[in-house]
Amino acid sequence: MENTQGIRRSAAQRLRELFPKAVSWEESAGPKVRGQQADLLVKFKLAGQDHTLLLEITSVGQPRQIRAAITRLGELRAEMDGVYPVAVAQYISSQGAALLKRNGLGYLDLSGNCFLNFDNVLIEKEGKPNLRPSTRPLKALFAPRATRVVRALLVEPSHLWRLDELARASQVSLGHAHNVLKRLGDLAWVERGEQQRIVLSKPADLLDAWVDAYTYRLNGIATYFSPERITRKLVGELARAGQDAGRRLAFTLHAGAALVAPNVRFPAIHCYVEGDPEPIARTLGLRPGEDEGNVYLMTPYDPGVFHAPIIKSGIPVVSLPQLYVDLYHYERRGREQAAHIRREAMGF
Repeated sequence: MENTQGIRRSAAQRLRELFPKAVSWEESAGPKVRGQQADLLVKFKLAGQDHTLLLEITSVGQPRQIRAAITRLGELRAEMDGVYPVAVAQYISSQGAALLKRNGLGYLDLSGNCFLNFDNVLIEKEGKPNLRPSTRPLKALFAPRATRVVRALLVEPSHLWRLDELARASQVSLGHAHNVLKRLGDLAWVERGEQQRIVLSKPADLLDAWVDAYTYRLNGIATYFSPERITRKLVGELARAGQDAGRRLAFTLHAGAALVAPNVRFPAIHCYVEGDPEPIARTLGLRPGEDEGNVYLMTPYDPGVFHAPIIKSGIPVVSLPQLYVDLYHYERRGREQAAHIRREAMGF
């Protein structure tokens, strides 16, 4: 796939082909719209009338990514009168196209499909196949060790990385980090910034793809019952038990969210524990649960879950990206809490 700059150039060229009689053509890459950065602003005159198109580039034109583009284009349109918002991708699926139309937005892809409906203009072309389909599924990005790189990038989405620095932070080999970044580059989710350093350009797309490929049930989960009421006191006791045993641990799901956002209530405790959880459970007097419990000690699918913990009053919580993907598929109001964390604390 082309990177964002490549898609931007191709989209501008495609628009020129669609409007061969346009004059006074102007293109502004990355303009600021009242503090928010747009991907591309195109101005031209057609039949004596001025037009302005606001383009948002998304590397994947599937419904989840299109919904994010719809939100962003809506925000930008509200800040700028008289623009026609257009979503752009390498290929926009029929479902994504339908979503955009329902929301009064245009679209353009590099496979030949488009829908532009503004003023006295109506151009619609559909049914063109994806000219550059990915040969590898996105899930290949989210094998256990690969998610160490993904997680590190999402924890610091604006950081400019050297390859060796990212590999060290992710605790993977240089070769493995390189392979993950190459795939992310194919998807236009990372770019080269200053001094050719690597920067995450589409954190929202990467996070959405990860949550689609992941569920907290990939982890081992040992169920216990505590006769003591589930409170922050018990959370603190569990944290101290882990520290006394020399184990890494980190709270997640609603217990983690409650530590990050204090207004969250948690009916149960979920905590990642390094190694066998049984000795820690015995220390706390927890009884093995059967179908139901109120304390869940989780054996991580990969040690990367402990990367960049958030420390709240001495208690470790998983990083915000890990907390989001854990919560998203949790049955009891998990998606609601995930949305809250993303909106209030993550910013993408």
